[in-house]
Amino acid sequence: MIPALILFSAVFTRPMERVSTMDPAMAQSVYDSRAVQLVYEPPLCVDYDARPYRLAPAYCELPQVSPDALTYTFRTRHGISAHMVRSLNRLRDPALVSPNAWIMKDVDSVAATGDRTVEIRLKRRVHYFPWLMAMAPAAVVLSDGDGTGDFRLAGWRRNHEMTFVRREPSKDGFNTVRYLVVDDMSTQWLMFLKGEIDLLGEISRDNWDSVVGIGGRLDPALAATGVKMHSIPTLEVMYLGFNMRDPVLGRNRKLRQALNAAFDFPEWEKFYNRRIVRGDGPVPHGVEGRLESVFPYAYNLEKARRLMAEAGYPDGIDPETSRRLTLTLSIGRASQESREAGELTAAFYEKIGVKLELQFMTWDAFLKAVAEGRTQLYRMGWVGDYPDAQNFLQLFHSRNLSPGPNRSAYVSEEFDREYDAALAAGDAQERNRHWRRCQEIVREDCPWVFTHFNMSHSLVRPRVGNYKPSDFPYGHERFYRVKEMK
Repeated sequence: MIPALILFSAVFTRPMERVSTMDPAMAQSVYDSRAVQLVYEPPLCVDYDARPYRLAPAYCELPQVSPDALTYTFRTRHGISAHMVRSLNRLRDPALVSPNAWIMKDVDSVAATGDRTVEIRLKRRVHYFPWLMAMAPAAVVLSDGDGTGDFRLAGWRRNHEMTFVRREPSKDGFNTVRYLVVDDMSTQWLMFLKGEIDLLGEISRDNWDSVVGIGGRLDPALAATGVKMHSIPTLEVMYLGFNMRDPVLGRNRKLRQALNAAFDFPEWEKFYNRRIVRGDGPVPHGVEGRLESVFPYAYNLEKARRLMAEAGYPDGIDPETSRRLTLTLSIGRASQESREAGELTAAFYEKIGVKLELQFMTWDAFLKAVAEGRTQLYRMGWVGDYPDAQNFLQLFHSRNLSPGPNRSAYVSEEFDREYDAALAAGDAQERNRHWRRCQEIVREDCPWVFTHFNMSHSLVRPRVGNYKPSDFPYGHERFYRVKEMK
C-alpha cells in the first residue's frame, strides 16, 4: 500500500541496486550507504556544493582538534552525545563483527564529555580521520533505532522497492524518495523515456549511441525534452588483480609488466564508448598526492612481447612444457557486458601468445574465492571512501592482506616503509612526496593491470532541480528540488 503522503506530494524516483541492510554498522555497498544516509546522519558529511570536496557539519559541528592531532572534540547539533558514543563503540564491538570496524582501528577511546560533546582520542595521528566520520558506518543510531536524517524509511519490499518520506514536509512539496530495483538496463532506459524514473545514474553501453551524439553531446532530440546529462570523472579504480601468491604470476614481475603493456586501452575505450579514463596507477585524477608521470607499462605491443621473452615466455610459450602459457581470469558476474569485456581481454593477450580462460562466478562466491587466494587473476574495482591518496594506496600495504583490502596479497618492504612514513609526515608536502614514491613502487611491481578509471554520466529529467553529481552522493536527495507532475 502506498502511504497517503505520496499521493499529495512530488516524488523523486530512481533505479537502485539491491540494498542489503539499513544498519549503518553493517553497510558495505554504495547502495547501502545511499539508503542509510537518508535516515541516519554521520557526525560529518561531504559538502554538497564544494569542489574540491570538503567536510561539512552533519550530526555534529566540525570538530576541534588538539595541537598533537590526537584528540577530536565534537559538539552535536541535535540529539545527545550518548547516541554517538554508543553508535561508534558498537562498531568496535567484537561480538558484532562489523565489516566496517576498520574505520575505528586507530581510535583509543570515545567518550561523552557533556550532554552534547564527544571526545575521540586516537592511538596515533591519522590525517584523514575526519573523513571516516563522514562515512555511513559512522552514522548515529538513536536509542529507539531511528536516525536524525531528513527522511524516514516508510516502506521496504526487499529486492523490489524502498520508499522514504521526509520527517518534516518540504516547502516545495517534495517529500518522497522511491528506490526501485530494476535489473534490466533496457527496462531502466524505457522507464526513463516514459518519465517513470527521474534520474538515470548509469547509461548502458547499448543505449549510449541513443543518448550521446556527435562531439559527446546529449542527443538534440533528448535535450529538447529538457533532459540534462552530467558527466564527471570518478574516484572509482578498475583493475585486473594478480594473486601474488600464485607461483606463475607472483614471482614474475616481467610477466606482470608484459600483461600491462599488452592491455589495449584504445580498444578498451571504444568498447566502453569512451566513457572511461586511461588507467595509469592506483590513484585517480584529482586526488592530492597523485603521481602524474607517464606509466612505463602503458599499452605497447612491441614492448609487451619483449617483456614476455624476458619473463621466460617468448611468444607466450612456456619452455618447460612447449605449450602456450594459460592463465585464468575470475569474474564476479556473468552479465553480457562482463562476458564481452572478458572476451575482449582474452583477445588482447592472444596477441602475445597467452591463452586467457574466463571463470564466471556468483558475486558472493567470487569475493570468497578472492579473499581466500583461490583465483589467479580477478576483475575488481575500488570506489574511494574519501579523496585522499591513502584510501587507494592502503590496498597494497602488507598490514591489509586479504580478507583486508589488499586482495592481491602484495608485499613490499619498501612500499610499507614509504606508506608508513607518509602517515607519520608532519605536513601535506612531505606526505605527498611519500605517496608519490609509493605509486612509483606499485607501478613498477604491477600487482594489478591498471585498466581504467570510470567516468560518471547521469541523466536527469527537467522536473528535478539542484542536482549535482558527486563521488559522495549519500543522502543528497535532501538537496534536490522536485516539481509536482502535471
